[in-house]
Amino acid sequence: MHFRTFLALAFAALLTLTATGCAVQRGQSTVGAYVDDTAITASVKARFVENKVVDAAAISVETLNGTVLLSGFAKSAEEKATAASLALGVKGVRAVKNDIAIRP
Repeated sequence: MHFRTFLALAFAALLTLTATGCAVQRGQSTVGAYVDDTAITASVKARFVENKVVDAAAISVETLNGTVLLSGFAKSAEEKATAASLALGVKGVRAVKNDIAIRP
């Protein structure tokens, strides 16, 4: 009975180690890059909340390898441009892809 438990735990550990290593091997983000991207996303959202022009609740922010993707809805072209400008001003941002739709 103990041998089966040990074998199951060993298999689970091996599966966990190989599954987490696959993301790094395929060229996706590492743990450090993921933490950096999370910090960038939080900083961009914080700037949106502080700004009176941008509606932070209507705009979604995602970050991958320093590239920020903005999506959602803005009430004007000014709000859309301000959101992109605020995101670009955050330390660590390499590029901004602005997919915000303008909806009056």
